[in-house]
Amino acid sequence: MNREKIYVVGHKNPDTDSICSAMAYARLRQLQGLTHAEAARAGHVNRQTEFVLEELALPRPKLLNDVFPRVKDVVREHVITIPGDAPLSRALELFHLHNVRLLPVLDDERRPLGMLFLKKVSERFMVPSQAKEIRRLLASPASMMKCLKAKALHLVDGDTIEELELYVGAMASSTFSEKMAGLDPRKLVLITGDRKLILQQAVDMGVRVLIVTGNLPVPEEILDAGRKQDVTILSTEFDTATSAWLSRLATPVSRLVSPDHLQVGVQERLDDLRLKLLHHKDPGAVVIDGDGRVVGVATKRDLLAPSPLKLILVDHNELSQAVDGAEKVEVLEVVDHHRLGNFHTDYPIRFINQPLGSTCTLVATLYRQGGIVPDRATAGLMLAGLLSDTVILKSPTTTEVDREIAHWLGSLTGLDPQEFGRRIFSAGSALAAYPSVRKLVLADFKEYTAGERSFGVGQVEVVSFHEFQAMKAEVATALATLKEERGLDTVGLLVTDIVQETSLLLALGGPELPYLIGYPQVEENLYSLKGVLSRKKQLVPHLLKVLKG
Repeated sequence: MNREKIYVVGHKNPDTDSICSAMAYARLRQLQGLTHAEAARAGHVNRQTEFVLEELALPRPKLLNDVFPRVKDVVREHVITIPGDAPLSRALELFHLHNVRLLPVLDDERRPLGMLFLKKVSERFMVPSQAKEIRRLLASPASMMKCLKAKALHLVDGDTIEELELYVGAMASSTFSEKMAGLDPRKLVLITGDRKLILQQAVDMGVRVLIVTGNLPVPEEILDAGRKQDVTILSTEFDTATSAWLSRLATPVSRLVSPDHLQVGVQERLDDLRLKLLHHKDPGAVVIDGDGRVVGVATKRDLLAPSPLKLILVDHNELSQAVDGAEKVEVLEVVDHHRLGNFHTDYPIRFINQPLGSTCTLVATLYRQGGIVPDRATAGLMLAGLLSDTVILKSPTTTEVDREIAHWLGSLTGLDPQEFGRRIFSAGSALAAYPSVRKLVLADFKEYTAGERSFGVGQVEVVSFHEFQAMKAEVATALATLKEERGLDTVGLLVTDIVQETSLLLALGGPELPYLIGYPQVEENLYSLKGVLSRKKQLVPHLLKVLKG
Protein backbone atom coordinates (compact mmCIF):
# COMPACT_ATOMS: atom_id res chain seq x y z
CA MET A 1 0.00 0.00 0.00
CA ASN A 2 1.35 3.42 -1.02
CA ARG A 3 1.52 5.65 2.06
CA GLU A 4 2.87 8.68 0.20
CA LYS A 5 1.08 11.96 0.85
CA ILE A 6 1.95 15.14 -1.03
CA TYR A 7 0.65 18.36 0.51
CA VAL A 8 0.42 21.54 -1.57
CA VAL A 9 0.70 24.27 1.03
CA GLY A 10 1.24 28.01 1.27
CA HIS A 11 3.00 30.04 3.93
CA LYS A 12 2.16 30.53 7.60
CA ASN A 13 -0.63 33.00 8.36
CA PRO A 14 -1.96 32.39 4.85
CA ASP A 15 -3.69 35.09 2.84
CA THR A 16 -6.26 34.49 0.13
CA ASP A 17 -3.68 34.03 -2.64
CA SER A 18 -1.83 31.45 -0.54
CA ILE A 19 -4.94 29.36 0.18
CA CYS A 20 -6.47 29.66 -3.28
CA SER A 21 -3.24 28.90 -5.15
CA ALA A 22 -2.66 25.79 -3.00
CA MET A 23 -6.15 24.49 -3.77
CA ALA A 24 -5.95 25.29 -7.47
CA TYR A 25 -2.46 23.88 -7.95
CA ALA A 26 -3.29 20.68 -6.05
CA ARG A 27 -6.22 20.18 -8.42
CA LEU A 28 -3.98 20.78 -11.44
CA ARG A 29 -1.37 18.25 -10.28
CA GLN A 30 -4.11 15.69 -9.62
CA LEU A 31 -5.37 16.12 -13.17
CA GLN A 32 -1.79 15.69 -14.38
CA GLY A 33 -1.47 12.33 -12.61
CA LEU A 34 -0.07 13.25 -9.20
CA THR A 35 -2.96 11.51 -7.47
CA HIS A 36 -1.58 11.84 -3.94
CA ALA A 37 -1.47 15.64 -4.10
CA GLU A 38 -3.74 17.35 -1.57
CA ALA A 39 -4.22 21.01 -0.72
CA ALA A 40 -3.37 22.07 2.83
CA ARG A 41 -2.83 25.23 4.84
CA ALA A 42 -0.23 26.27 7.40
CA GLY A 43 -2.52 28.48 9.46
CA HIS A 44 -6.07 29.66 9.96
CA VAL A 45 -7.95 31.30 7.10
CA ASN A 46 -8.74 35.00 7.41
CA ARG A 47 -12.17 36.55 6.96
CA GLN A 48 -11.54 37.44 3.35
CA THR A 49 -10.61 33.87 2.47
CA GLU A 50 -13.60 32.55 4.42
CA PHE A 51 -15.84 34.69 2.24
CA VAL A 52 -14.24 33.31 -0.94
CA LEU A 53 -14.63 29.69 0.15
CA GLU A 54 -18.22 30.22 1.22
CA GLU A 55 -19.00 32.06 -2.05
CA LEU A 56 -17.59 29.14 -4.08
CA ALA A 57 -19.04 26.46 -1.72
CA LEU A 58 -15.63 24.88 -1.14
CA PRO A 59 -14.28 23.37 2.10
CA ARG A 60 -11.22 24.67 3.89
CA PRO A 61 -8.02 22.76 3.10
CA LYS A 62 -6.57 20.52 5.78
CA LEU A 63 -4.73 22.38 8.55
CA LEU A 64 -1.08 21.34 9.02
CA ASN A 65 0.22 22.41 12.41
CA ASP A 66 3.58 20.97 11.40
CA VAL A 67 5.06 18.35 9.09
CA PHE A 68 7.80 16.98 11.33
CA PRO A 69 8.30 13.29 10.45
CA ARG A 70 6.70 11.15 13.11
CA VAL A 71 7.03 7.57 14.23
CA LYS A 72 3.81 6.61 12.46
CA ASP A 73 5.35 7.68 9.15
CA VAL A 74 8.10 5.05 9.18
CA VAL A 75 6.91 2.06 11.22
CA ARG A 76 5.89 -0.98 9.23
CA GLU A 77 2.18 -1.64 8.89
CA HIS A 78 2.37 -5.27 10.10
CA VAL A 79 4.14 -6.02 13.35
CA ILE A 80 5.10 -9.51 14.54
CA THR A 81 4.23 -9.92 18.22
CA ILE A 82 4.03 -12.71 20.76
CA PRO A 83 1.69 -13.23 23.73
CA GLY A 84 3.28 -13.14 27.14
CA ASP A 85 2.34 -16.75 28.01
CA ALA A 86 4.01 -18.20 24.89
CA PRO A 87 7.21 -20.20 25.48
CA LEU A 88 10.59 -18.99 24.33
CA SER A 89 10.65 -21.75 21.70
CA ARG A 90 7.76 -20.00 19.93
CA ALA A 91 9.68 -16.75 19.99
CA LEU A 92 12.65 -18.43 18.31
CA GLU A 93 10.32 -19.80 15.63
CA LEU A 94 9.00 -16.29 14.96
CA PHE A 95 12.50 -14.79 14.90
CA HIS A 96 13.48 -17.29 12.21
CA LEU A 97 10.21 -17.35 10.26
CA HIS A 98 9.95 -13.57 9.84
CA ASN A 99 13.65 -12.73 9.93
CA VAL A 100 13.21 -10.24 12.79
CA ARG A 101 15.46 -9.54 15.74
CA LEU A 102 13.00 -8.17 18.25
CA LEU A 103 9.49 -9.08 19.34
CA PRO A 104 7.01 -7.05 21.39
CA VAL A 105 5.59 -9.19 24.18
CA LEU A 106 1.90 -8.47 24.76
CA ASP A 107 -0.76 -9.02 27.39
CA ASP A 108 -4.29 -10.13 26.53
CA GLU A 109 -5.28 -6.56 25.54
CA ARG A 110 -2.29 -6.06 23.20
CA ARG A 111 -0.56 -3.77 25.64
CA PRO A 112 3.21 -4.15 25.92
CA LEU A 113 4.81 -6.21 28.64
CA GLY A 114 8.23 -5.59 27.17
CA MET A 115 10.48 -6.38 24.24
CA LEU A 116 12.29 -9.64 23.46
CA PHE A 117 15.63 -9.31 21.67
CA LEU A 118 17.16 -12.20 19.73
CA LYS A 119 20.71 -11.26 20.73
CA LYS A 120 19.93 -11.24 24.46
CA VAL A 121 17.96 -14.50 24.24
CA SER A 122 20.82 -16.15 22.39
CA GLU A 123 23.34 -15.03 24.99
CA ARG A 124 21.22 -16.32 27.84
CA PHE A 125 20.13 -19.70 26.50
CA MET A 126 22.51 -20.73 23.76
CA VAL A 127 25.94 -19.76 25.05
CA PRO A 128 27.47 -22.56 27.19
CA SER A 129 27.59 -21.75 30.88
CA GLN A 130 27.87 -23.53 34.20
CA ALA A 131 25.98 -26.79 34.50
CA LYS A 132 23.79 -25.37 37.23
CA GLU A 133 22.71 -22.51 34.99
CA ILE A 134 22.05 -24.86 32.09
CA ARG A 135 19.75 -26.95 34.29
CA ARG A 136 17.69 -23.99 35.47
CA LEU A 137 14.14 -23.68 34.18
CA LEU A 138 11.63 -20.92 34.79
CA ALA A 139 8.48 -22.47 33.48
CA SER A 140 5.07 -23.97 34.14
CA PRO A 141 3.76 -27.38 33.12
CA ALA A 142 1.49 -25.61 30.64
CA SER A 143 4.40 -23.78 28.97
CA MET A 144 6.34 -27.05 28.79
CA MET A 145 3.37 -28.66 27.06
CA LYS A 146 3.33 -25.89 24.44
CA CYS A 147 7.05 -26.10 23.93
CA LEU A 148 7.15 -29.90 23.64
CA LYS A 149 3.80 -30.22 21.85
CA ALA A 150 3.04 -32.66 24.61
CA LYS A 151 -0.17 -34.08 26.03
CA ALA A 152 -0.81 -34.23 29.76
CA LEU A 153 -1.32 -37.69 31.21
CA HIS A 154 -1.70 -36.02 34.58
CA LEU A 155 -1.55 -32.27 35.24
CA VAL A 156 -1.01 -30.52 38.58
CA ASP A 157 -1.10 -26.69 38.88
CA GLY A 158 -0.50 -26.41 35.16
CA ASP A 159 -0.25 -22.62 34.99
CA THR A 160 2.03 -22.14 37.98
CA ILE A 161 5.42 -20.78 36.91
CA GLU A 162 8.27 -22.03 39.09
CA GLU A 163 12.06 -22.13 39.33
CA LEU A 164 12.91 -25.74 38.45
CA GLU A 165 15.93 -27.87 37.58
CA LEU A 166 16.20 -30.15 34.56
CA TYR A 167 17.58 -33.71 34.69
CA VAL A 168 17.67 -36.58 32.19
CA GLY A 169 17.08 -40.13 33.43
CA ALA A 170 19.44 -41.89 30.99
CA MET A 171 21.31 -44.06 33.47
CA ALA A 172 21.02 -47.12 35.66
CA SER A 173 18.48 -46.85 38.47
CA SER A 174 21.23 -47.08 41.14
CA THR A 175 23.15 -44.25 39.53
CA PHE A 176 19.91 -42.28 39.27
CA SER A 177 19.26 -42.70 42.99
CA GLU A 178 22.72 -41.40 43.77
CA LYS A 179 22.23 -38.35 41.49
CA MET A 180 18.89 -37.50 43.06
CA ALA A 181 20.04 -37.81 46.63
CA GLY A 182 19.72 -34.55 48.51
CA LEU A 183 17.70 -32.80 45.81
CA ASP A 184 14.26 -31.32 46.37
CA PRO A 185 12.00 -33.50 44.20
CA ARG A 186 9.36 -30.73 43.93
CA LYS A 187 11.94 -28.64 42.08
CA LEU A 188 12.79 -31.35 39.55
CA VAL A 189 11.82 -31.82 35.91
CA LEU A 190 12.85 -35.31 34.76
CA ILE A 191 13.07 -36.42 31.14
CA THR A 192 13.28 -40.09 30.32
CA GLY A 193 12.07 -42.78 27.91
CA ASP A 194 10.45 -46.12 28.79
CA ARG A 195 12.88 -46.95 31.59
CA LYS A 196 10.40 -48.47 34.00
CA LEU A 197 12.63 -48.38 37.06
CA ILE A 198 13.53 -44.72 36.48
CA LEU A 199 9.85 -43.90 35.97
CA GLN A 200 8.93 -45.67 39.19
CA GLN A 201 11.65 -43.94 41.18
CA ALA A 202 10.62 -40.54 39.80
CA VAL A 203 6.94 -40.89 40.79
CA ASP A 204 7.85 -42.38 44.15
CA MET A 205 10.07 -39.37 44.83
CA GLY A 206 7.27 -37.03 43.77
CA VAL A 207 9.15 -35.02 41.12
CA ARG A 208 7.36 -31.90 39.96
CA VAL A 209 7.22 -32.83 36.24
CA LEU A 210 7.95 -36.15 34.54
CA ILE A 211 8.38 -35.98 30.77
CA VAL A 212 8.17 -39.26 28.84
CA THR A 213 9.71 -39.02 25.36
CA GLY A 214 9.01 -40.68 22.00
CA ASN A 215 5.28 -41.09 22.76
CA LEU A 216 6.33 -44.24 24.59
CA PRO A 217 3.65 -45.94 26.70
CA VAL A 218 3.54 -45.29 30.43
CA PRO A 219 2.47 -48.25 32.57
CA GLU A 220 -0.80 -47.74 34.39
CA GLU A 221 0.78 -48.37 37.77
CA ILE A 222 3.22 -45.52 37.11
CA LEU A 223 0.32 -43.23 36.28
CA ASP A 224 -1.53 -44.25 39.44
CA ALA A 225 1.54 -43.60 41.58
CA GLY A 226 2.05 -40.26 39.87
CA ARG A 227 -1.52 -39.17 40.60
CA LYS A 228 -1.09 -40.04 44.28
CA GLN A 229 2.19 -38.10 44.47
CA ASP A 230 0.87 -35.02 42.53
CA VAL A 231 3.37 -35.57 39.76
CA THR A 232 2.63 -33.85 36.45
CA ILE A 233 3.22 -36.46 33.72
CA LEU A 234 3.66 -35.27 30.12
CA SER A 235 4.06 -37.34 26.96
CA THR A 236 5.87 -35.89 23.96
CA GLU A 237 6.73 -37.21 20.50
CA PHE A 238 10.24 -35.75 20.67
CA ASP A 239 13.24 -37.85 21.63
CA THR A 240 15.14 -37.29 24.85
CA ALA A 241 17.85 -35.02 23.41
CA THR A 242 15.33 -32.78 21.65
CA SER A 243 13.08 -32.70 24.70
CA ALA A 244 15.96 -31.65 26.92
CA TRP A 245 16.82 -28.82 24.52
CA LEU A 246 13.25 -27.63 24.10
CA SER A 247 12.48 -27.78 27.81
CA ARG A 248 15.07 -25.08 28.39
CA LEU A 249 13.03 -22.95 26.01
CA ALA A 250 9.78 -23.41 27.92
CA THR A 251 10.12 -20.16 29.86
CA PRO A 252 7.11 -17.90 29.15
CA VAL A 253 8.44 -14.88 27.33
CA SER A 254 6.71 -12.53 29.79
CA ARG A 255 9.34 -13.63 32.32
CA LEU A 256 12.21 -12.65 30.04
CA VAL A 257 11.40 -8.98 29.59
CA SER A 258 12.08 -6.08 31.91
CA PRO A 259 9.46 -3.47 32.85
CA ASP A 260 11.73 -0.57 31.82
CA HIS A 261 11.49 -1.30 28.09
CA LEU A 262 11.59 1.62 25.67
CA GLN A 263 8.29 2.68 24.16
CA VAL A 264 7.19 5.59 21.97
CA GLY A 265 3.86 6.86 20.73
CA VAL A 266 2.92 6.83 17.06
CA GLN A 267 2.60 10.63 17.10
CA GLU A 268 6.05 11.29 18.54
CA ARG A 269 8.60 13.01 16.33
CA LEU A 270 11.40 10.98 14.80
CA ASP A 271 13.85 13.40 16.38
CA ASP A 272 12.54 12.38 19.81
CA LEU A 273 12.80 8.70 18.88
CA ARG A 274 16.39 9.28 17.79
CA LEU A 275 17.29 10.73 21.19
CA LYS A 276 15.58 7.90 23.06
CA LEU A 277 17.34 5.20 21.05
CA LEU A 278 20.64 6.99 21.54
CA HIS A 279 20.37 7.07 25.33
CA HIS A 280 18.55 3.80 26.06
CA LYS A 281 20.10 0.36 26.48
CA ASP A 282 17.55 -1.27 24.16
CA PRO A 283 18.23 -1.31 20.40
CA GLY A 284 14.54 -0.85 19.62
CA ALA A 285 11.31 0.60 20.95
CA VAL A 286 7.73 -0.59 21.19
CA VAL A 287 5.37 1.73 19.30
CA ILE A 288 1.97 2.26 20.93
CA ASP A 289 -1.19 4.02 19.83
CA GLY A 290 -3.31 6.43 21.83
CA ASP A 291 -4.89 3.56 23.77
CA GLY A 292 -1.52 2.12 24.78
CA ARG A 293 -1.78 -0.86 22.40
CA VAL A 294 1.16 -2.06 20.34
CA VAL A 295 1.07 -1.11 16.67
CA GLY A 296 4.71 -1.53 15.70
CA VAL A 297 8.37 -1.50 16.59
CA ALA A 298 10.97 1.15 15.84
CA THR A 299 14.72 0.72 15.46
CA LYS A 300 17.62 2.87 14.35
CA ARG A 301 17.11 1.57 10.82
CA ASP A 302 13.69 3.23 10.77
CA LEU A 303 15.36 6.58 11.38
CA LEU A 304 16.87 6.30 7.90
CA ALA A 305 13.56 5.63 6.19
CA PRO A 306 12.31 8.55 4.10
CA SER A 307 9.13 10.20 5.30
CA PRO A 308 6.13 9.42 3.08
CA LEU A 309 5.02 13.03 3.56
CA LYS A 310 6.27 15.43 0.88
CA LEU A 311 5.57 19.09 0.14
CA ILE A 312 4.86 21.37 -2.77
CA LEU A 313 5.30 24.98 -1.64
CA VAL A 314 3.18 27.73 -3.18
CA ASP A 315 3.26 31.50 -2.64
CA HIS A 316 6.58 31.33 -0.74
CA ASN A 317 10.05 29.85 -1.06
CA GLU A 318 11.63 30.60 2.31
CA LEU A 319 11.66 27.98 5.05
CA SER A 320 11.21 30.69 7.68
CA GLN A 321 7.74 31.25 6.22
CA ALA A 322 6.93 27.56 5.62
CA VAL A 323 4.97 25.21 7.80
CA ASP A 324 7.00 24.04 10.80
CA GLY A 325 9.10 20.98 9.99
CA ALA A 326 9.33 21.70 6.26
CA GLU A 327 13.12 21.45 6.46
CA LYS A 328 12.77 17.83 7.64
CA VAL A 329 10.81 16.52 4.63
CA GLU A 330 11.33 16.46 0.89
CA VAL A 331 10.11 19.47 -1.07
CA LEU A 332 9.14 18.40 -4.59
CA GLU A 333 8.16 21.71 -6.18
CA VAL A 334 7.95 25.44 -5.56
CA VAL A 335 5.48 27.72 -7.33
CA ASP A 336 5.88 31.36 -6.29
CA HIS A 337 6.00 35.03 -7.28
CA HIS A 338 8.17 36.42 -4.46
CA ARG A 339 11.88 37.14 -4.17
CA LEU A 340 14.19 34.15 -3.79
CA GLY A 341 15.11 33.29 -0.21
CA ASN A 342 17.41 30.87 1.56
CA PHE A 343 16.05 27.69 0.03
CA HIS A 344 18.20 24.58 -0.49
CA THR A 345 17.35 21.04 -1.63
CA ASP A 346 19.26 17.77 -1.84
CA TYR A 347 17.96 17.03 -5.34
CA PRO A 348 16.88 19.09 -8.36
CA ILE A 349 13.24 20.13 -8.09
CA ARG A 350 10.63 21.87 -10.17
CA PHE A 351 10.97 25.55 -9.26
CA ILE A 352 8.66 28.05 -10.96
CA ASN A 353 9.04 31.70 -10.02
CA GLN A 354 7.57 34.51 -12.09
CA PRO A 355 7.32 38.28 -11.42
CA LEU A 356 3.52 38.33 -11.44
CA GLY A 357 0.99 39.97 -9.18
CA SER A 358 -0.16 36.73 -7.55
CA THR A 359 0.65 33.05 -7.33
CA CYS A 360 -2.87 32.33 -8.57
CA THR A 361 -1.98 34.14 -11.82
CA LEU A 362 1.02 31.84 -12.18
CA VAL A 363 -1.05 28.72 -11.48
CA ALA A 364 -3.64 29.82 -14.03
CA THR A 365 -0.89 30.14 -16.67
CA LEU A 366 0.16 26.55 -15.84
CA TYR A 367 -3.39 25.39 -16.51
CA ARG A 368 -3.27 27.03 -19.92
CA GLN A 369 0.20 25.68 -20.70
CA GLY A 370 -1.05 22.20 -19.85
CA GLY A 371 -4.11 22.57 -22.09
CA ILE A 372 -6.44 22.14 -19.08
CA VAL A 373 -9.51 24.29 -18.56
CA PRO A 374 -10.26 24.60 -14.83
CA ASP A 375 -13.76 23.96 -13.55
CA ARG A 376 -15.79 26.98 -12.48
CA ALA A 377 -14.99 26.69 -8.77
CA THR A 378 -11.26 26.32 -9.35
CA ALA A 379 -11.30 29.25 -11.75
CA GLY A 380 -13.13 31.24 -9.06
CA LEU A 381 -10.41 30.38 -6.56
CA MET A 382 -7.67 31.64 -8.86
CA LEU A 383 -9.60 34.80 -9.69
CA ALA A 384 -10.11 35.53 -5.97
CA GLY A 385 -6.44 35.02 -5.14
CA LEU A 386 -5.38 37.18 -8.08
CA LEU A 387 -7.73 40.03 -7.16
CA SER A 388 -6.74 39.87 -3.49
CA ASP A 389 -2.98 40.02 -4.07
CA THR A 390 -3.17 42.72 -6.74
CA VAL A 391 -5.74 44.78 -4.77
CA ILE A 392 -8.26 44.42 -7.60
CA LEU A 393 -5.52 45.01 -10.19
CA LYS A 394 -4.47 48.33 -8.58
CA SER A 395 -1.23 47.19 -6.92
CA PRO A 396 2.06 48.17 -8.59
CA THR A 397 2.83 44.45 -8.71
CA THR A 398 0.04 44.02 -11.27
CA THR A 399 1.23 43.01 -14.74
CA GLU A 400 -0.45 42.73 -18.12
CA VAL A 401 -0.46 38.97 -17.59
CA ASP A 402 -2.48 39.45 -14.37
CA ARG A 403 -5.04 41.58 -16.22
CA GLU A 404 -5.32 39.14 -19.10
CA ILE A 405 -5.63 36.13 -16.76
CA ALA A 406 -8.26 37.97 -14.67
CA HIS A 407 -10.31 38.49 -17.82
CA TRP A 408 -9.94 34.81 -18.79
CA LEU A 409 -10.91 33.55 -15.33
CA GLY A 410 -13.84 35.96 -15.22
CA SER A 411 -15.13 34.52 -18.48
CA LEU A 412 -14.88 30.98 -17.08
CA THR A 413 -16.71 31.83 -13.86
CA GLY A 414 -19.22 34.40 -15.09
CA LEU A 415 -17.91 36.79 -12.41
CA ASP A 416 -17.05 40.41 -13.06
CA PRO A 417 -13.51 40.88 -11.63
CA GLN A 418 -14.13 44.43 -10.39
CA GLU A 419 -17.43 43.61 -8.69
CA PHE A 420 -16.12 40.30 -7.28
CA GLY A 421 -13.00 42.05 -6.02
CA ARG A 422 -14.97 44.74 -4.21
CA ARG A 423 -17.04 42.07 -2.47
CA ILE A 424 -13.88 40.18 -1.47
CA PHE A 425 -12.30 43.23 0.15
CA SER A 426 -15.53 44.38 1.78
CA ALA A 427 -15.86 40.97 3.43
CA GLY A 428 -12.38 41.18 4.95
CA SER A 429 -12.00 44.87 5.72
CA ALA A 430 -13.59 45.15 9.19
CA LEU A 431 -10.72 45.15 11.71
CA ALA A 432 -13.04 44.64 14.70
CA ALA A 433 -14.19 41.33 13.23
CA TYR A 434 -10.89 39.66 14.15
CA PRO A 435 -11.19 37.69 17.43
CA SER A 436 -8.32 39.67 18.96
CA VAL A 437 -5.82 42.38 18.07
CA ARG A 438 -3.07 39.76 18.11
CA LYS A 439 -5.01 37.72 15.53
CA LEU A 440 -5.34 40.87 13.45
CA VAL A 441 -1.59 41.48 13.51
CA LEU A 442 -0.76 37.84 12.73
CA ALA A 443 -3.42 37.36 10.06
CA ASP A 444 -0.87 37.97 7.28
CA PHE A 445 2.45 38.34 9.11
CA LYS A 446 5.80 37.47 7.50
CA GLU A 447 9.35 37.58 8.85
CA TYR A 448 12.49 38.61 6.98
CA THR A 449 16.22 39.06 7.55
CA ALA A 450 18.18 42.16 6.51
CA GLY A 451 21.87 41.60 7.19
CA GLU A 452 22.09 40.97 10.92
CA ARG A 453 18.66 42.45 11.61
CA SER A 454 15.37 40.60 11.60
CA PHE A 455 11.99 42.15 11.05
CA GLY A 456 8.38 41.12 10.59
CA VAL A 457 5.52 42.91 8.86
CA GLY A 458 1.83 42.13 8.74
CA GLN A 459 -0.69 43.61 6.35
CA VAL A 460 -4.43 44.26 6.42
CA GLU A 461 -6.62 45.92 3.80
CA VAL A 462 -9.37 48.35 4.81
CA VAL A 463 -11.81 50.64 3.03
CA SER A 464 -11.11 53.46 5.51
CA PHE A 465 -8.45 54.30 8.12
CA HIS A 466 -11.13 55.38 10.61
CA GLU A 467 -11.42 52.05 12.40
CA PHE A 468 -7.64 51.61 12.57
CA GLN A 469 -7.14 55.06 14.11
CA ALA A 470 -9.45 54.07 16.97
CA MET A 471 -7.48 50.92 17.83
CA LYS A 472 -3.88 51.76 16.90
CA ALA A 473 -2.80 51.89 20.57
CA GLU A 474 -3.93 48.27 21.03
CA VAL A 475 -2.19 47.31 17.81
CA ALA A 476 1.04 48.91 19.06
CA THR A 477 0.84 46.91 22.29
CA ALA A 478 0.30 43.67 20.36
CA LEU A 479 3.27 44.48 18.10
CA ALA A 480 5.50 45.17 21.11
CA THR A 481 4.60 41.80 22.61
CA LEU A 482 5.25 40.02 19.32
CA LYS A 483 8.59 41.78 18.91
CA GLU A 484 9.79 40.51 22.29
CA GLU A 485 8.39 36.97 21.87
CA ARG A 486 10.05 36.39 18.51
CA GLY A 487 13.25 38.32 19.16
CA LEU A 488 12.71 40.65 16.21
CA ASP A 489 14.54 43.95 15.81
CA THR A 490 11.61 45.61 14.07
CA VAL A 491 7.91 44.79 13.73
CA GLY A 492 5.15 46.56 11.88
CA LEU A 493 1.62 46.41 10.52
CA LEU A 494 0.92 47.83 7.07
CA VAL A 495 -2.67 49.09 6.92
CA THR A 496 -3.72 49.60 3.29
CA ASP A 497 -6.73 51.67 2.25
CA ILE A 498 -7.74 50.07 -1.05
CA VAL A 499 -10.13 52.94 -1.87
CA GLN A 500 -7.62 55.77 -1.42
CA GLU A 501 -4.79 53.51 -2.68
CA THR A 502 -2.44 54.43 0.16
CA SER A 503 -1.14 52.92 3.41
CA LEU A 504 -0.14 53.63 6.98
CA LEU A 505 2.69 51.72 8.67
CA LEU A 506 2.68 51.26 12.43
CA ALA A 507 6.23 50.16 13.21
CA LEU A 508 8.28 49.52 16.37
CA GLY A 509 12.06 49.28 16.37
CA GLY A 510 15.15 50.88 17.82
CA PRO A 511 15.54 54.64 18.41
CA GLU A 512 17.19 54.94 15.02
CA LEU A 513 14.17 53.61 13.12
CA PRO A 514 12.52 57.00 12.37
CA TYR A 515 15.80 58.16 10.78
CA LEU A 516 16.31 54.97 8.78
CA ILE A 517 12.85 54.19 7.57
CA GLY A 518 12.62 56.95 5.01
CA TYR A 519 8.85 57.49 5.20
CA PRO A 520 7.14 60.62 6.62
CA GLN A 521 6.34 60.18 10.30
CA VAL A 522 2.82 61.40 11.10
CA GLU A 523 3.02 60.59 14.80
CA GLU A 524 5.02 58.36 17.14
CA ASN A 525 5.63 54.95 15.48
CA LEU A 526 3.21 55.79 12.63
CA TYR A 527 4.37 56.50 9.07
CA SER A 528 2.55 57.57 5.93
CA LEU A 529 3.23 55.52 2.81
CA LYS A 530 1.42 57.36 0.02
CA GLY A 531 0.79 55.19 -3.02
CA VAL A 532 2.11 52.06 -1.31
CA LEU A 533 -0.19 49.08 -1.76
CA SER A 534 2.21 46.17 -2.01
CA ARG A 535 4.18 44.86 0.93
CA LYS A 536 6.10 42.52 -1.37
CA LYS A 537 7.11 44.94 -4.13
CA GLN A 538 7.18 48.28 -2.34
CA LEU A 539 7.61 47.99 1.42
CA VAL A 540 9.79 44.89 1.97
CA PRO A 541 12.47 45.75 -0.64
CA HIS A 542 12.74 49.22 0.90
CA LEU A 543 13.06 47.83 4.45
CA LEU A 544 15.61 45.25 3.34
CA LYS A 545 17.72 48.09 1.96
CA VAL A 546 17.49 50.59 4.81
CA LEU A 547 17.67 48.10 7.69
CA LYS A 548 20.62 46.21 6.25
CA GLY A 549 22.65 49.38 6.85
